[in-house]
Amino acid sequence: MRVATGLSVLVLGASGIGHAVVTGLEGGIDRVDPFKDMKNRPPGGHGLNLLLVGTDSRDKITAAEKTTYKLGGAPCHCTDTLMLVHLSADRQRASVVSLPRDSYAEIPSHTDRTTGEEHSAHPVKLNAAYAEGGPHLTVRTVEQMTGVKIDHYLEADFTSFMKTVDAVGGVEICTAEPLKDSYTGLDMAAGTHKLDGGQALQYVRSRHIDGAADLGRMERQQKFVAALVGQATSGGVLTDPAKFQKVASTMLDAIRADKGFGTEQMLELGKAMRGFSPASSEFASVPLADDSFQVKGLGSTVKWDEAKSKKLFQALREDKPLAPALPARPKAAPVDVAPEQIKVQVYNGTTKDGLGQEVDKALRATGFDTTRAPRGGGPGDLKQTLITFDPRWDRSAKALATALPGSELKAVKGQGGTLNVTAGANFTKVRAVKGEQPEGGEFGAVTGDQVACPS
Repeated sequence: MRVATGLSVLVLGASGIGHAVVTGLEGGIDRVDPFKDMKNRPPGGHGLNLLLVGTDSRDKITAAEKTTYKLGGAPCHCTDTLMLVHLSADRQRASVVSLPRDSYAEIPSHTDRTTGEEHSAHPVKLNAAYAEGGPHLTVRTVEQMTGVKIDHYLEADFTSFMKTVDAVGGVEICTAEPLKDSYTGLDMAAGTHKLDGGQALQYVRSRHIDGAADLGRMERQQKFVAALVGQATSGGVLTDPAKFQKVASTMLDAIRADKGFGTEQMLELGKAMRGFSPASSEFASVPLADDSFQVKGLGSTVKWDEAKSKKLFQALREDKPLAPALPARPKAAPVDVAPEQIKVQVYNGTTKDGLGQEVDKALRATGFDTTRAPRGGGPGDLKQTLITFDPRWDRSAKALATALPGSELKAVKGQGGTLNVTAGANFTKVRAVKGEQPEGGEFGAVTGDQVACPS
């Protein structure tokens, strides 16, 4: 969520606009010391690791904003979002791993930051580490759980998030289906939307859209970060000194960072990351063994898959990519059902020889599960490609229609799970489509350009 603000700080360093500009902005950063007196830390690996934290603080939110964006609830003074960001040693890749806020965690022994009371190690939900011990205990807990040494800490809240989005001119988000959450006020129709800061906050906070709850929200947060990176790297922010200074000052004035994150670090990262883009980023969530692990006194928690998560964090320490290498494909339109899940029978509705074979082959190349046995038997003079479908498979039919621009949809009760395509004279090509949740390989990781809107 607000961690998008922190990641954007790194991306903005890619401008190479100059030492003087960044030096002049550094004074706006609120400093914390999360690494003070830390002992028994994991060994450092290759690359650079940052813990990006979003808190639920709303002290600077106006009364009007609280009403409009439904932010009137009492804050828990805990971390609402946590992301571990790994920048590869060659600075050619950023790996972003979401850590569920309700993760079951064993918190280390510590002194309560509010009461001064000494606490022995005990089980909590991960977001409670901040409430009990602030940035210091949060870093200790994450390092203990992941075995990854944190090099830098960045923290943002509701206000900084909204200001950052507005400063870059808004962020474009696309969705294959309507998104509505009465708790946050989110109400988005299917399609592409340009979100301002307040609307973006609704989008990344919403967790009552479907049964996926926090896990679905993390996927939307990752999608938003990818879109924000794309906006920052392609919207002229990095090449216009005046625009850069405005956006960077907004961001840096609204975040908290460790004492070691300063001018030299920002410039060094910027120099290395000038070619950064959404395709240079990859996103993953910690593999889970149980998303409803009941713990006495805590209720329902999220339990990590020990073996898979260990392997994931080992890959980070060893500076290895998380997302699988994929062949280059044309930009694909997002659809509600992945084409691999849609069974299609093709018919030739014209007198053109081989049209059925052409359509079948093109649909199969895009990912649809065709029969590979197109048939004739069409009317012979069909002008508009026709898709017939059982009403129970209407979402699949809409996905198929997206791949066949200009086609007509017709519901046929009792047709079953196979969709029929009768190719008409207006057929020109099959448009590339993708399921809104792309295939992520071993760790479920995807690159930023896979989750961003198609251009």
